[in-house]
Amino acid sequence: MTSTLNADPAELAKFSELAHRWWDLDSEFRPLHQINPLRLNWINGIQPLQGLKALDVGCGGGILADSMARKGADVLGIDLSSKALKVAQLHALEAQTPRVEYREVSAEALAAEAPAQFDVVTCMEMLEHVPDPASVVQACADLVKPGGWVFFSTLNRGAKSFLFAILGAEYVLNLLPRGTHEYAKMIRPSELARYARHAGLELHDTQGMEYNPITQRYWLSADTSVNYLFATQKPLSAA
Repeated sequence: MTSTLNADPAELAKFSELAHRWWDLDSEFRPLHQINPLRLNWINGIQPLQGLKALDVGCGGGILADSMARKGADVLGIDLSSKALKVAQLHALEAQTPRVEYREVSAEALAAEAPAQFDVVTCMEMLEHVPDPASVVQACADLVKPGGWVFFSTLNRGAKSFLFAILGAEYVLNLLPRGTHEYAKMIRPSELARYARHAGLELHDTQGMEYNPITQRYWLSADTSVNYLFATQKPLSAA
């Protein structure tokens, strides 16, 4: 393992400042709460979570981790933001969420410590915030058991995503704080597919996510030009 942490201090600081608002449904994190049922049902539809051991990489305040635990999984959420993790832990206590724990550790460090320990690994809305997304993808592949599933979601890099995800969401509609995303860090589906393939993961399903600002409704579709999700699986032969 390298001694350099695969994290951007500015990104950690940015989300740490907002940590106390993770579970405020009218805060900057409202879009995550709105899309969470979509991504949770998509994951659970491909791989039912009941009774499985799941890991949420870049869990933040625990929105997805908490919901996966309520679907019956034993969940570990990891992040490098101490403040966000404290909020996640406090919410788990207040909401009496069963079977969820949180740790401040990087995906790479946990992969070295506990390889092939999870049935399901999720890494949602996180890859576009780290210096080396391929390293995170490799760590996720190392953490999942042979036959297990790794789910990713991120932002495409292109003219439409710049218009919708940055100008629209951050500057016009104020859905997200300005500066939440950097265009250069967005990842094309072809790039993420390459990272996954190099990590030994097989791509099984791709979904796009769209948003109507008038109805304020999100839905999954075949349009991956802005937000998209990947379902990948580690072959059993990787044992």
